[in-house]
Amino acid sequence: MNNIFLLLILLFCFTQEILSTEQPATEVRAVWLTTNYGLDWPHSRISQDEQKKELITILDELKKININTVIFQARARGEVFYNSRIEPMSSLVKKDMGASHFDPLAFAINECHKRGMECHAWIVTYPLGNDKHVKSLGFSSVTKKDPTLTKKFKGEWFLDPGNPRTDDYLLSIVEEIVTQYDVDGIHFDYIRYPDNRGQFPDDGMYRLYGKGQSRADWRRDNITRFVKKAYERVKQHKPWVQVSSSPLGRYRTLNNIGHGWTAFETVFQDAGKWIQNGYHDAIYPMMYYKDQLFYPYVDDWLKYGNGRFIVPGLGAYQMIELGWSSQDIINQLDYSRGKDTAGQAFFRTENLLSNTKGILDELRERYLYPAKLPAMTWLSDTIPSKPLNLTAEKLENGVFQLTWEVEKSDERVTYNVYRSASEEIRTDLAENLLAIGLREPVVHFIIPDDDRAYYYFITVSDSYHNESEVSVPAFFYHSEIVK
Repeated sequence: MNNIFLLLILLFCFTQEILSTEQPATEVRAVWLTTNYGLDWPHSRISQDEQKKELITILDELKKININTVIFQARARGEVFYNSRIEPMSSLVKKDMGASHFDPLAFAINECHKRGMECHAWIVTYPLGNDKHVKSLGFSSVTKKDPTLTKKFKGEWFLDPGNPRTDDYLLSIVEEIVTQYDVDGIHFDYIRYPDNRGQFPDDGMYRLYGKGQSRADWRRDNITRFVKKAYERVKQHKPWVQVSSSPLGRYRTLNNIGHGWTAFETVFQDAGKWIQNGYHDAIYPMMYYKDQLFYPYVDDWLKYGNGRFIVPGLGAYQMIELGWSSQDIINQLDYSRGKDTAGQAFFRTENLLSNTKGILDELRERYLYPAKLPAMTWLSDTIPSKPLNLTAEKLENGVFQLTWEVEKSDERVTYNVYRSASEEIRTDLAENLLAIGLREPVVHFIIPDDDRAYYYFITVSDSYHNESEVSVPAFFYHSEIVK
């Protein structure tokens, strides 16, 4: 794929007419790719090459079902999956003798971008692991380097959200990732207190900083303080990088339903405030419940949207853990679409790709076409210039090629490809969309030799996903005889 996005359209066959329900042309389709314990990746412990091949296979399979966002776990519990000056590399990452050092995050970003997908760096925020785990990290563990930032609670170690210096430590990790990597997003997980019913050992910090607040309000303010700082720090360096988190799926108790496990009341996540006050670009709530514990809570999250993205996280793993059917997940996807959420996210990647209870087959029907990512217009609403001089030709090797030109710019841009049987094109119709997220002004297809003729169009999307007008089309006959 050197400098060329090679797209082999296998599912999109020009000779096949597919009847389907209308699908959105713009939608977040995300997966959480879990590296902790090697749950989704890496399974292999043989070599770096095997780990790379394994990740490439995963991304290829995700591309086939038109996933457009990979939330890659870059920081697990006190250890990381990238080259860090702050925390140790996970022991799961193979260190081959004599081989160049393997940086999983850099590799994941590059491979996602080759496939037109975004890669968001997923950060486990406060948990650090149990005694055995932190001991395995030795003096590289923050529990050894700066123990005043940490607390042990019920056999697990945590960074203390009540200590303002914890903010500085986490911000250093955020800044390291944003400045050193071409990430598309920073995504916080476990950005909360443990489920402790108020028992977390923070009496000392509360006496120092509580200032007359209730313990619950003080704890919520501690998390919110960090969220605000993190948002500002990211935007200071790269304003287009999306900042998001995965709070508990139920923001608050509704009509006395859901009591005992909510973001606001149980673990002190005031996530509605984060997005309303502009400290987040997106919320991916972990909505791993059914029926009355799911549908009303989608509606509730949308009340706090503030024009940002609400992306329900769907618990594909519950098909194994709790015996759900694939239809339970599909019903939730359909509901979220009907409510105009920004899209869906799935936990976990392996539960999709292993086709648990046929879920992958179901998604192929609902993700039949590619989908563009929605624009972050609150950050920028400037429309980029449209591409110029689009040409279409069939190369000597039989590959169909589109090339185009763009105005010179320092901006990060991507390209979208459309086609139509007429000179008129609607960019809001998914069936007209052939490819998204191209990084170079060229694309190759394999097309059938038939008597069909199409108009092809290109648009430019900037880093905020604002989309240009369509280019002047290029017309092309697919026949070997008629050109």
